[in-house]
Amino acid sequence: MSSTTEMNMIHAGSGMDTAAPLPLRIAVVIPSYKVKAHVLDVIRRIGPEVERIYAVDDACPQQSGRFIQENCSDPRVKVVFNEVNLGVGGAVVAGYRAALADGMDVMVKIDGDGQMAPELLPDFVEPIRNFLADYTKGNRFYSFYNVRSMPRMRLFGNAVLSFMTKISSGYWSIFDPTNGYTAIHRTVLSRIDLDNLARRYFFETDMLVKLGAERAVVLDIPMEAVYADEESGLKISRIVPEFMRKHAFESIKRVIYSYLIRDFSFASVSLVFGLLLMGGGLSFGVIEWIHSVRSGHVASSGTVILAALPIILGFQLLLSFLAYDISNQPRIPLLQLLRHPYSAR
Repeated sequence: MSSTTEMNMIHAGSGMDTAAPLPLRIAVVIPSYKVKAHVLDVIRRIGPEVERIYAVDDACPQQSGRFIQENCSDPRVKVVFNEVNLGVGGAVVAGYRAALADGMDVMVKIDGDGQMAPELLPDFVEPIRNFLADYTKGNRFYSFYNVRSMPRMRLFGNAVLSFMTKISSGYWSIFDPTNGYTAIHRTVLSRIDLDNLARRYFFETDMLVKLGAERAVVLDIPMEAVYADEESGLKISRIVPEFMRKHAFESIKRVIYSYLIRDFSFASVSLVFGLLLMGGGLSFGVIEWIHSVRSGHVASSGTVILAALPIILGFQLLLSFLAYDISNQPRIPLLQLLRHPYSAR
Protein backbone atom coordinates (compact mmCIF):
# COMPACT_ATOMS: atom_id res chain seq x y z
CA MET A 1 0.00 0.00 0.00
CA SER A 2 1.41 3.39 -1.00
CA SER A 3 2.04 6.22 1.41
CA THR A 4 -0.69 8.30 -0.28
CA THR A 5 -3.30 5.63 0.38
CA GLU A 6 -2.23 5.33 3.99
CA MET A 7 -2.38 9.09 4.51
CA ASN A 8 -5.90 9.16 3.02
CA MET A 9 -6.92 6.52 5.56
CA ILE A 10 -5.37 8.56 8.36
CA HIS A 11 -7.23 11.71 7.27
CA ALA A 12 -10.39 9.60 7.06
CA GLY A 13 -9.82 8.59 10.65
CA SER A 14 -13.37 9.53 11.60
CA GLY A 15 -14.44 6.53 9.55
CA MET A 16 -12.12 4.16 11.41
CA ASP A 17 -13.44 3.00 14.73
CA THR A 18 -10.97 2.96 17.58
CA ALA A 19 -10.01 -0.67 17.99
CA ALA A 20 -10.41 -2.23 21.39
CA PRO A 21 -7.24 -3.78 22.82
CA LEU A 22 -6.80 -7.41 21.83
CA PRO A 23 -7.00 -10.21 24.37
CA LEU A 24 -3.70 -11.93 23.72
CA ARG A 25 -2.14 -15.30 24.37
CA ILE A 26 1.51 -14.41 24.85
CA ALA A 27 4.41 -16.75 24.26
CA VAL A 28 8.14 -16.32 24.82
CA VAL A 29 10.74 -17.91 22.55
CA ILE A 30 14.19 -18.40 24.08
CA PRO A 31 17.05 -19.60 21.84
CA SER A 32 19.08 -21.75 24.21
CA TYR A 33 22.62 -22.24 22.95
CA LYS A 34 25.45 -22.27 25.51
CA VAL A 35 23.38 -20.38 28.09
CA LYS A 36 23.15 -22.92 30.92
CA ALA A 37 24.53 -20.38 33.39
CA HIS A 38 21.68 -17.92 32.79
CA VAL A 39 18.66 -19.53 31.15
CA LEU A 40 16.93 -20.77 34.32
CA ASP A 41 17.08 -17.29 35.85
CA VAL A 42 15.68 -15.81 32.63
CA ILE A 43 12.75 -18.25 32.74
CA ARG A 44 12.16 -17.56 36.44
CA ARG A 45 11.83 -13.82 35.77
CA ILE A 46 9.18 -14.15 33.06
CA GLY A 47 5.89 -12.81 34.41
CA PRO A 48 2.47 -14.51 34.71
CA GLU A 49 1.11 -12.66 31.67
CA VAL A 50 2.98 -15.20 29.53
CA GLU A 51 1.08 -18.38 28.77
CA ARG A 52 3.80 -20.47 27.14
CA ILE A 53 7.61 -20.46 27.08
CA TYR A 54 9.47 -22.21 24.26
CA ALA A 55 13.12 -22.94 25.02
CA VAL A 56 14.83 -23.99 21.80
CA ASP A 57 17.87 -26.26 22.09
CA ASP A 58 19.69 -25.54 18.84
CA ALA A 59 21.84 -28.70 18.97
CA CYS A 60 23.59 -27.14 21.97
CA PRO A 61 26.82 -28.90 23.02
CA GLN A 62 25.86 -28.17 26.63
CA GLN A 63 22.56 -30.03 26.11
CA SER A 64 20.67 -27.00 27.37
CA GLY A 65 17.31 -28.49 26.47
CA ARG A 66 17.79 -31.53 28.70
CA PHE A 67 19.22 -29.26 31.40
CA ILE A 68 16.06 -27.14 31.35
CA GLN A 69 13.81 -30.20 31.42
CA GLU A 70 15.63 -31.60 34.45
CA ASN A 71 15.94 -28.37 36.43
CA CYS A 72 12.91 -26.23 35.55
CA SER A 73 9.50 -26.98 37.07
CA ASP A 74 7.62 -24.12 35.37
CA PRO A 75 4.61 -25.81 33.66
CA ARG A 76 4.62 -23.16 30.94
CA VAL A 77 7.97 -24.31 29.58
CA LYS A 78 8.13 -26.48 26.48
CA VAL A 79 11.54 -27.49 25.14
CA VAL A 80 11.99 -27.64 21.36
CA PHE A 81 14.98 -29.53 19.96
CA ASN A 82 16.74 -28.81 16.66
CA GLU A 83 18.54 -31.89 15.39
CA VAL A 84 21.29 -29.76 13.83
CA ASN A 85 22.56 -26.30 14.68
CA LEU A 86 20.66 -23.75 12.60
CA GLY A 87 21.87 -20.54 14.23
CA VAL A 88 19.85 -18.01 16.17
CA GLY A 89 17.44 -17.51 13.27
CA GLY A 90 16.80 -21.23 12.94
CA ALA A 91 16.18 -21.51 16.68
CA VAL A 92 13.74 -18.60 16.73
CA VAL A 93 11.87 -19.93 13.69
CA ALA A 94 11.50 -23.30 15.42
CA GLY A 95 10.02 -21.51 18.44
CA TYR A 96 7.73 -19.45 16.22
CA ARG A 97 6.40 -22.57 14.51
CA ALA A 98 5.68 -24.24 17.85
CA ALA A 99 3.91 -21.12 19.15
CA LEU A 100 1.81 -20.78 15.98
CA ALA A 101 0.84 -24.45 16.19
CA ASP A 102 -0.31 -23.92 19.80
CA GLY A 103 -2.44 -20.91 18.87
CA MET A 104 -0.35 -18.21 20.53
CA ASP A 105 -1.12 -14.62 19.50
CA VAL A 106 2.08 -12.72 20.29
CA MET A 107 5.55 -14.21 20.20
CA VAL A 108 8.23 -12.41 22.22
CA LYS A 109 11.84 -13.40 21.58
CA ILE A 110 14.23 -13.11 24.52
CA ASP A 111 17.82 -14.35 24.56
CA GLY A 112 18.76 -16.86 27.23
CA ASP A 113 22.06 -15.22 28.21
CA GLY A 114 20.61 -12.77 30.72
CA GLN A 115 21.29 -9.64 28.65
CA MET A 116 17.57 -8.91 28.12
CA ALA A 117 15.35 -8.13 31.10
CA PRO A 118 12.17 -10.25 30.99
CA GLU A 119 10.49 -7.60 33.15
CA LEU A 120 10.35 -5.34 30.06
CA LEU A 121 8.11 -7.77 28.18
CA PRO A 122 4.85 -5.79 28.75
CA ASP A 123 6.49 -2.76 27.11
CA PHE A 124 6.98 -4.80 23.95
CA VAL A 125 3.49 -6.29 23.94
CA GLU A 126 1.35 -3.23 24.74
CA PRO A 127 1.88 -1.40 21.39
CA ILE A 128 0.73 -4.57 19.62
CA ARG A 129 -2.20 -5.03 21.97
CA ASN A 130 -3.33 -1.46 21.31
CA PHE A 131 -2.91 -1.61 17.50
CA LEU A 132 0.00 0.83 17.50
CA ALA A 133 2.53 -1.56 15.96
CA ASP A 134 2.83 -4.93 14.26
CA TYR A 135 6.37 -5.61 15.48
CA THR A 136 8.33 -4.15 18.35
CA LYS A 137 12.06 -4.35 18.95
CA GLY A 138 14.50 -3.11 21.53
CA ASN A 139 16.72 -0.08 21.12
CA ARG A 140 19.68 0.28 23.48
CA PHE A 141 20.59 3.75 22.17
CA TYR A 142 17.76 5.90 23.58
CA SER A 143 19.63 6.86 26.74
CA PHE A 144 22.82 8.90 26.51
CA TYR A 145 24.05 7.43 29.79
CA ASN A 146 23.40 3.91 28.54
CA VAL A 147 25.32 4.61 25.34
CA ARG A 148 28.32 5.87 27.31
CA SER A 149 28.75 2.43 28.88
CA MET A 150 28.96 0.62 25.56
CA PRO A 151 32.27 -0.43 24.00
CA ARG A 152 33.27 1.96 21.20
CA MET A 153 33.59 -0.81 18.64
CA ARG A 154 30.04 -1.94 19.43
CA LEU A 155 28.79 1.64 19.05
CA PHE A 156 30.50 2.05 15.69
CA GLY A 157 29.33 -1.33 14.43
CA ASN A 158 25.72 -0.65 15.40
CA ALA A 159 25.79 2.76 13.74
CA VAL A 160 27.04 1.27 10.47
CA LEU A 161 24.60 -1.66 10.58
CA SER A 162 21.72 0.65 11.48
CA PHE A 163 22.38 2.90 8.50
CA MET A 164 22.62 -0.05 6.11
CA THR A 165 19.39 -1.49 7.53
CA LYS A 166 17.57 1.79 7.05
CA ILE A 167 18.38 1.62 3.34
CA SER A 168 17.62 -2.07 2.84
CA SER A 169 14.42 -2.18 4.92
CA GLY A 170 12.99 1.31 4.42
CA TYR A 171 12.58 1.84 8.18
CA TRP A 172 14.46 5.11 8.46
CA SER A 173 13.25 5.89 12.01
CA ILE A 174 14.54 2.75 13.73
CA PHE A 175 17.95 2.02 15.21
CA ASP A 176 19.84 -0.92 16.73
CA PRO A 177 18.69 -3.40 14.03
CA THR A 178 20.54 -6.40 15.48
CA ASN A 179 18.70 -6.10 18.80
CA GLY A 180 17.09 -9.48 19.41
CA TYR A 181 14.48 -8.43 21.97
CA THR A 182 11.39 -8.47 19.75
CA ALA A 183 7.65 -9.12 19.71
CA ILE A 184 5.39 -9.91 16.76
CA HIS A 185 1.70 -10.72 16.29
CA ARG A 186 0.77 -14.02 14.65
CA THR A 187 -1.25 -12.21 11.96
CA VAL A 188 1.88 -10.41 10.79
CA LEU A 189 4.16 -13.41 11.29
CA SER A 190 1.88 -15.54 9.12
CA ARG A 191 2.54 -13.18 6.19
CA ILE A 192 6.27 -13.91 6.30
CA ASP A 193 7.77 -16.97 4.64
CA LEU A 194 9.65 -18.46 7.57
CA ASP A 195 11.54 -20.83 5.28
CA ASN A 196 13.21 -17.86 3.54
CA LEU A 197 14.36 -16.04 6.67
CA ALA A 198 18.09 -15.82 7.30
CA ARG A 199 19.16 -18.43 9.82
CA ARG A 200 22.17 -16.87 11.51
CA TYR A 201 23.34 -13.37 12.48
CA PHE A 202 21.45 -11.66 9.66
CA PHE A 203 18.16 -12.95 11.08
CA GLU A 204 16.99 -9.80 12.92
CA THR A 205 17.88 -7.61 9.95
CA ASP A 206 16.18 -9.97 7.51
CA MET A 207 13.02 -9.82 9.63
CA LEU A 208 12.99 -6.04 9.21
CA VAL A 209 13.51 -6.39 5.46
CA LYS A 210 10.61 -8.85 5.19
CA LEU A 211 8.39 -6.68 7.40
CA GLY A 212 9.22 -3.66 5.25
CA ALA A 213 8.07 -5.54 2.15
CA GLU A 214 4.74 -6.16 3.91
CA ARG A 215 4.58 -2.52 5.06
CA ALA A 216 4.22 -3.52 8.69
CA VAL A 217 4.64 -0.87 11.37
CA VAL A 218 7.78 -1.38 13.47
CA LEU A 219 8.31 0.42 16.77
CA ASP A 220 11.50 0.79 18.80
CA ILE A 221 11.22 0.14 22.55
CA PRO A 222 13.84 1.82 24.79
CA MET A 223 15.86 -0.61 26.87
CA GLU A 224 19.15 -0.72 28.72
CA ALA A 225 22.15 -2.68 27.52
CA VAL A 226 23.15 -5.41 29.95
CA TYR A 227 26.45 -7.17 29.42
CA ALA A 228 26.76 -10.55 31.06
CA ASP A 229 29.85 -12.75 31.10
CA GLU A 230 28.90 -14.38 27.80
CA GLU A 231 31.36 -13.85 24.96
CA SER A 232 29.72 -12.77 21.74
CA GLY A 233 30.21 -15.02 18.74
CA LEU A 234 29.65 -12.09 16.42
CA LYS A 235 33.00 -11.33 14.80
CA ILE A 236 32.95 -7.99 12.98
CA SER A 237 35.71 -8.91 10.53
CA ARG A 238 33.81 -12.02 9.52
CA ILE A 239 30.31 -10.61 9.10
CA VAL A 240 30.96 -7.19 7.54
CA PRO A 241 31.56 -8.47 3.96
CA GLU A 242 28.54 -10.78 4.19
CA PHE A 243 26.30 -8.08 5.67
CA MET A 244 27.34 -5.50 3.06
CA ARG A 245 26.61 -7.91 0.23
CA LYS A 246 23.21 -8.84 1.64
CA HIS A 247 22.27 -5.23 2.40
CA ALA A 248 23.22 -4.13 -1.13
CA PHE A 249 21.11 -6.90 -2.65
CA GLU A 250 18.11 -6.22 -0.40
CA SER A 251 18.34 -2.46 -0.98
CA ILE A 252 18.26 -2.83 -4.76
CA LYS A 253 15.43 -5.37 -4.54
CA ARG A 254 13.38 -3.12 -2.24
CA VAL A 255 13.75 -0.05 -4.41
CA ILE A 256 12.87 -1.90 -7.61
CA TYR A 257 9.84 -3.60 -6.08
CA SER A 258 8.55 -0.57 -4.15
CA TYR A 259 9.03 2.11 -6.80
CA LEU A 260 8.99 0.35 -10.15
CA ILE A 261 6.66 -2.63 -9.64
CA ARG A 262 4.26 -2.10 -6.74
CA ASP A 263 3.98 1.64 -7.25
CA PHE A 264 5.11 4.25 -9.76
CA SER A 265 5.09 7.85 -8.59
CA PHE A 266 7.02 11.09 -8.90
CA ALA A 267 9.64 9.51 -6.66
CA SER A 268 10.05 6.74 -9.24
CA VAL A 269 10.58 9.34 -11.97
CA SER A 270 13.11 11.16 -9.79
CA LEU A 271 14.98 7.92 -9.19
CA VAL A 272 15.12 6.86 -12.85
CA PHE A 273 16.10 10.25 -14.28
CA GLY A 274 18.46 10.95 -11.38
CA LEU A 275 20.39 7.76 -12.09
CA LEU A 276 20.39 8.39 -15.84
CA LEU A 277 21.59 11.98 -15.51
CA MET A 278 24.30 11.17 -12.97
CA GLY A 279 25.44 8.13 -14.91
CA GLY A 280 25.47 10.05 -18.19
CA GLY A 281 27.29 13.04 -16.72
CA LEU A 282 29.92 10.88 -15.02
CA SER A 283 30.46 8.78 -18.15
CA PHE A 284 30.80 11.86 -20.37
CA GLY A 285 33.14 13.52 -17.86
CA VAL A 286 35.40 10.46 -17.58
CA ILE A 287 35.57 10.05 -21.37
CA GLU A 288 36.46 13.72 -21.89
CA TRP A 289 39.02 13.62 -19.09
CA ILE A 290 40.76 10.59 -20.65
CA HIS A 291 40.69 12.32 -24.04
CA SER A 292 42.16 15.49 -22.48
CA VAL A 293 44.99 13.54 -20.81
CA ARG A 294 45.89 11.68 -23.97
CA SER A 295 45.73 14.70 -26.27
CA GLY A 296 47.35 17.14 -23.85
CA HIS A 297 44.59 19.70 -24.43
CA VAL A 298 42.68 21.25 -21.54
CA ALA A 299 38.93 20.65 -21.74
CA SER A 300 36.86 23.72 -22.56
CA SER A 301 34.53 25.31 -20.02
CA GLY A 302 31.57 24.20 -22.12
CA THR A 303 32.72 20.57 -21.91
CA VAL A 304 33.08 20.87 -18.13
CA ILE A 305 29.57 22.31 -17.85
CA LEU A 306 28.15 19.55 -20.07
CA ALA A 307 29.62 17.00 -17.65
CA ALA A 308 28.83 18.80 -14.39
CA LEU A 309 25.25 19.92 -15.08
CA PRO A 310 23.74 16.43 -15.49
CA ILE A 311 25.59 15.28 -12.37
CA ILE A 312 24.20 18.17 -10.32
CA LEU A 313 20.66 17.73 -11.64
CA GLY A 314 20.81 13.98 -11.14
CA PHE A 315 22.07 14.41 -7.60
CA GLN A 316 19.19 16.77 -6.79
CA LEU A 317 16.68 14.29 -8.20
CA LEU A 318 18.17 11.48 -6.12
CA LEU A 319 17.96 13.67 -3.01
CA SER A 320 14.29 14.25 -3.83
CA PHE A 321 13.77 10.50 -4.12
CA LEU A 322 15.55 9.91 -0.82
CA ALA A 323 13.38 12.50 0.96
CA TYR A 324 10.25 10.77 -0.37
CA ASP A 325 11.54 7.34 0.65
CA ILE A 326 12.22 8.53 4.20
CA SER A 327 8.67 9.91 4.47
CA ASN A 328 7.16 6.78 2.90
CA GLN A 329 7.33 4.59 6.02
CA PRO A 330 4.23 2.57 6.98
CA ARG A 331 1.93 4.44 9.35
CA ILE A 332 -1.09 2.20 9.79
CA PRO A 333 -0.38 -1.20 11.38
CA LEU A 334 -1.43 -4.24 9.40
CA LEU A 335 -3.38 -5.31 12.48
CA GLN A 336 -5.66 -2.31 11.93
CA LEU A 337 -5.95 -2.78 8.19
CA LEU A 338 -6.73 -6.48 8.44
CA ARG A 339 -9.11 -6.00 11.35
CA HIS A 340 -10.96 -3.15 9.57
CA PRO A 341 -10.90 -4.11 5.87
CA TYR A 342 -13.66 -1.61 5.00
CA SER A 343 -12.63 1.22 7.29
CA ALA A 344 -11.59 3.49 4.40
CA ARG A 345 -15.03 3.39 2.79
